[in-house]
Amino acid sequence: MIVKQRAEAVHAALEAARSASSVHDDQPLSFDVAGEEIGLCADGDGGQHADDPAGRELLINCGAALFNMRTALLGEGYRPVVRVMPDPDRPSLLATVDVGTEMPADAQARMLVQGYEPRAIHRVGFTGLPVPSVVIQSLARHAAGEGAKLTVIGSPDAVRVLAVLTQAAQAVQAQGGGRFALEMLHWTRPLGASHANGHRRDERDGRADAGAGGETGVVALLSTPRDSQQEWIATGQALQSILLRASARGFSAAFHSQALGVHYLREFLRQELCSGDYPQMIMRIGVAFDDQQSVCRPLPGVLD
Repeated sequence: MIVKQRAEAVHAALEAARSASSVHDDQPLSFDVAGEEIGLCADGDGGQHADDPAGRELLINCGAALFNMRTALLGEGYRPVVRVMPDPDRPSLLATVDVGTEMPADAQARMLVQGYEPRAIHRVGFTGLPVPSVVIQSLARHAAGEGAKLTVIGSPDAVRVLAVLTQAAQAVQAQGGGRFALEMLHWTRPLGASHANGHRRDERDGRADAGAGGETGVVALLSTPRDSQQEWIATGQALQSILLRASARGFSAAFHSQALGVHYLREFLRQELCSGDYPQMIMRIGVAFDDQQSVCRPLPGVLD
């Protein structure tokens, strides 16, 4: 019976990882399961993008899956043992997660994972409903617990700068030729696709366009003190922690990663808005009424 329960816990962790958020909705990961240990691997076939040559966003996505696995096991009543980048000879093996020892089931962890839907990732304008500062402060504390810093961009001038840099990055990326354009066609809906709330959206910059005139929401930067692969994985765990807890409170988030894919724009943001820390994600948080959901790859498709 105990063996069966632990096997069920492994399955729950895999299911949770499958539903983790992804910057491009592509879930670029695979799993290598050996008994009670899960190996989280980067999927080179599905996760590398033309605007992410170093694999930063790829590892952020995998970090989000790692957080979901950890949280699911806590909810199942196990204290997981996690090792990040455990084998220098296997760079694609990003982490291992062992079921670990038994503990009282964490009801909040179970609620966070089971109550999360990919629709928490939003890319249109938000409603005008406010996000209480106490919510943002709570999200920032949880991000810090994963090794990342969530900084709210409160200045309207700074928000405009971010918007301009996002547009500039789009222009730079658009000049990159056919490969980038083909990827965007593959991973996004057409420009101007209609939505239940009447907005049109540009999938890459997440701006509300025409329609009912959506609000921006709370604009924030997620950053780390260093810029190694470990920090990218930590960013993904912090990001998923934010998304789970925001979703549990009825809030959604929109990702904006374009400017961070252009070195000199990212460096500008590092110096001007992040106090020398490395920006890893630009995001907006708000209240959205939208029936669109991200598409998850079926579990057998990500098992090695």
